[in-house]
Amino acid sequence: MRLPHSIIQSLFVRRIHLLTIGLAIPLLCMVPVSARAATTQLVCTPTNLRFGSVVVGQTETLLVTMTNTGQTSVTVSGTTVSNSEFTASDLSLPLVLLAGQNVDVSISFTPTALRWTGGTIKFSSNASNANLTLEVAGSGVSSEAVTASPSIVSFGQVAMGTSATVPVVLKNDRSWKVILSSVQTMGSEFSMSGPTFPLSLDPGQSVTLNVTFSPKSAGMTGTSLFVSGPALTAIPLTGTGTTAAAAGQLTITPSPLNFGSVPDGTTATQSISLSAIGSNVTISSSASSSSQFVMNGASFPLTIPAGQSVSFNVAFTPKSSGTASGSLSFTSNASTSGTLESLTGIGTANGTATQYSVNLSWNASSDVTGYNVYRSTAANDTYSKINSSVNPNTAYTDSTVVSGQTYYYAATSVNSSGQESALSTPPVEAAIP
Repeated sequence: MRLPHSIIQSLFVRRIHLLTIGLAIPLLCMVPVSARAATTQLVCTPTNLRFGSVVVGQTETLLVTMTNTGQTSVTVSGTTVSNSEFTASDLSLPLVLLAGQNVDVSISFTPTALRWTGGTIKFSSNASNANLTLEVAGSGVSSEAVTASPSIVSFGQVAMGTSATVPVVLKNDRSWKVILSSVQTMGSEFSMSGPTFPLSLDPGQSVTLNVTFSPKSAGMTGTSLFVSGPALTAIPLTGTGTTAAAAGQLTITPSPLNFGSVPDGTTATQSISLSAIGSNVTISSSASSSSQFVMNGASFPLTIPAGQSVSFNVAFTPKSSGTASGSLSFTSNASTSGTLESLTGIGTANGTATQYSVNLSWNASSDVTGYNVYRSTAANDTYSKINSSVNPNTAYTDSTVVSGQTYYYAATSVNSSGQESALSTPPVEAAIP
């Protein structure tokens, strides 16, 4: 089976030319001049909000934390918004903040026109600085040049003293190359690692950033990840610090795993993906209920970072004719500690079952080191990588298919910097007899 030429276009990873672009946007959370002489008692974190580019008619929400840093209580009596495109979450006013207490306020931006706009949100109180002014700004756009997946990052509950990391994929949805000049996180509890900026993305190309949340105090907090490029993109980040570790969840796909018909004495292999949701998950051991089913390549203990997945191959070697069933069990610190993966397969008399495979091939792309091949059992479902390492060739044979199953294939190309293109579209369909 040959991937259509139209699909191959999205696999190209062209040579990257770097361009440095400086961008400074002075936005301040200001206290009136008359109050500066007094001790600032009521403060906001972050000190200003930048929403970046938001599609007209859509809404983006960011968090700001308002804190009473004084030694006496503060009563917040009112809010005033200067621009109707910005709104503050409904606070139950009057709101009393005890000394050292804070409250999270959701600020939303819903642009109504294609333009940059700004405004202020004023919190009135009996604090030493009676009027706390938060400056807000954002741009209304018709479409986003660079999209983020996920578009909102929620870390859930993370214990203080630990950290959780979520990968964020930035994709160029334009039909031309875009330059991402820089990336910035606000707030000391959030950080980013990954590629070096500035960098360029060809049409359809993507790059992965690893965003980490390391809570320093208990309670919910939020900020944004800002990407400077053809337009400023803001990705909301939220997380909750806890005094005790919150157990994550361990999920397995696909579930159940069906091997179909396999001749006695031969081996068929299928791939499974283990994912951690909410918090890091450490798997201490695994066991198979039947010697006919074996998981290959796993070494324990194994820690899966929150929001990430690992893949392993499971082999089925029937010892006799007939239906075989079993399960893989995983012992971990997840809330679903005894996670089970159900396994089924049919052993047939040697030589009576037809072995199938899918042959894939594509045209070579320039300036790449190789390709990855992904497979799914549904066109719009999650795709799992089926090659163990980057394939330097322009062909691949999938010999792990099951009779009676339909598969969907997509491919990516990888350049010398390790950047991977977006999945080719549309996916290629293969129905196994």
